[in-house]
Amino acid sequence: MERALSFLRNHKEIALATCEGNLPKLRIFQIMKQEGNVLYFATSEKKAVWHELRKNPNVELLAYEGNVSVRCSGMVNFNVEEETKRWIYENNAVLSRLYASYDQMVYFCLPIAEMDYYDLAPTPPLFKHFDLMSGEVGDGFVGDRFSK
Repeated sequence: MERALSFLRNHKEIALATCEGNLPKLRIFQIMKQEGNVLYFATSEKKAVWHELRKNPNVELLAYEGNVSVRCSGMVNFNVEEETKRWIYENNAVLSRLYASYDQMVYFCLPIAEMDYYDLAPTPPLFKHFDLMSGEVGDGFVGDRFSK
């Protein structure tokens, strides 16, 4: 599991999937902070993504480079402490270019519920599934009974 979490720490640009009604919505997002298996994000309450998350907090994200990808899912929440909001704003240079103050943004976090780690380099390719809610880990190869 640490390999997958480390991959996320080193690949902050991810594809984030939300839903609007019954239609999926996908966009590129940046992980602003990571504490263990909790990922933090910032956006504007004027953006569609914020309204989608308020109606349906279930998300899935994907980080990918080369032969490796990490997919995570769970339910976002909006209980981000002031100290964390300030840290995110102060430690992400692009935010100060777009917003005059940390409190002009909205913040949410994703406690990862499930995570899949794929490595297509070995033969056969490696697949690990982590259910962080139950603590179960599934080992296998892409295409076998563990793949989702």
